[in-house]
Amino acid sequence: MAARIQSSTMAIANTFAFSGIEAVPVEVQVQIAPGSPGLVLVGLPDKAVGEARERVRAAFAAIGLSLPLKRVLINLKPADLLKEGSHFDLPLALGLLAAMDVLPRDEIAGYAALGELSLDGSLNPVAGILPAAIAASARDLGLICPASQGGEAAWAGRIEVLAPPDLLSLINHFRGTQVLTPPDTAGVAEVTASPDMSDVRGMETAKRAVEIAAAGGHNLLLVGPPGAGKSMLAARLPGLLPDLEPRLALEVSMIHSVAGLLAGGRLVMRPPFREPHHSASQAALTGGGLRARPGEVSLAHRGVLFLDELPEFPRQALESLRQPMESGRTTVSRAAAHITYPARFQLVAAMNPCRCGYLSDAGRECGRVPRCGEDYQNRVSGPVLDRIDLAVDVQPATAADLARGTPGEASAAIALRVAMARQVQAARYGAGGAVCNAEADGKLIRLLPEAQTLLEQAMERLRLSPRGYTRAMRVGRTIADLAGAEMVARAHIAEALAFRHRGPGR
Repeated sequence: MAARIQSSTMAIANTFAFSGIEAVPVEVQVQIAPGSPGLVLVGLPDKAVGEARERVRAAFAAIGLSLPLKRVLINLKPADLLKEGSHFDLPLALGLLAAMDVLPRDEIAGYAALGELSLDGSLNPVAGILPAAIAASARDLGLICPASQGGEAAWAGRIEVLAPPDLLSLINHFRGTQVLTPPDTAGVAEVTASPDMSDVRGMETAKRAVEIAAAGGHNLLLVGPPGAGKSMLAARLPGLLPDLEPRLALEVSMIHSVAGLLAGGRLVMRPPFREPHHSASQAALTGGGLRARPGEVSLAHRGVLFLDELPEFPRQALESLRQPMESGRTTVSRAAAHITYPARFQLVAAMNPCRCGYLSDAGRECGRVPRCGEDYQNRVSGPVLDRIDLAVDVQPATAADLARGTPGEASAAIALRVAMARQVQAARYGAGGAVCNAEADGKLIRLLPEAQTLLEQAMERLRLSPRGYTRAMRVGRTIADLAGAEMVARAHIAEALAFRHRGPGR
């Protein structure tokens, strides 16, 4: 008898909270019972969720409804999970409408809902629709979301998506007086044309390093005086990278969806390119803030993170990159929870050789040479530099190169070689294995005996760390892939070692 009473007085709506890109199921339980009129919201809501009560009241009033003059209790289950964000507006409204018998309870319980309510009852877009749709599909639920995000939810595949423009349209749909058309997938994000490598004159060594970095996904450091072309080279690297595989494109798009950056709900198929200013904080780089949003390292997942003026970044922010550069993920620690985001990015950094920028230029360098260069470059710690696979001195093009030099090789030709090298790597590591050589297990890289001997000698003479040893081996494997070689030879390891960072004056 008690169970029947509970069933008749409580309605349920489904939604999600977010822990990183994981959508955590949340059940909105609504009970209307005799007592003093009022709406009580429990279940650890944050301020935005608490304010939903007023938005729901106003939206109801806009469509000619009002809350019953009874005690309304709304519980967000599980009660010990923090609920954040305005996307709880719509499931709260649906739970109330079901409890008031305006909408059928059984049908509402078969959907998950996300959306922010305006005071006139229209639905505004919210973050996290794509991971929520995938999670709803896994639980055999449909999804209700704002009309502008129906195309994003449709990427989840076999799932019923209702994308009403406002609350009244949704009510009419469930009451049979209006039919909501299932949305089509939103398509693929427009590709922004990357500048072409043919614009770069001279700088052959630097261009070779950029090609190797693109082919193997290796971290790259460009060091040179102001105006030498460091940023110009870095901006052209994304144009050399192949499109993301569907699995990786979905992963990247989920991160951008949670961050509210998935423009038009269109899937991201190109590797992201992020370039934060050097004033960025640790939270901006690795994630955090009031709602533990993804940082730049996560927004650059499966793409490029470009840090210009590397020594000018706060020391703490740079040190926070060490863990994600190794593990491919970043964890935001909070009092209530630990939130993990993917962060498998390719670091490309640029810096001047010293503060004034003209170290080794006798006519322009300052009076503190060479100490100024050592002090400036030491602002980037050894552990961070040890995680950089390729370091190259960028020397500015000469006047003859700029005036009479022939155009450099086009990006399309270099990108073809990069794509062929990536295909070789994909075949070598197999489905579910490393995406590129930069992620490969050193045990899977085969070296010829003379190459192995050179690498062992270099580890002792150059005092390479075990990490540096493995990273040099990975770069050698990429150089061999570009050359079409099955085994890593001595020449490939020699070139890889030539690009290892040795610090100022070494």
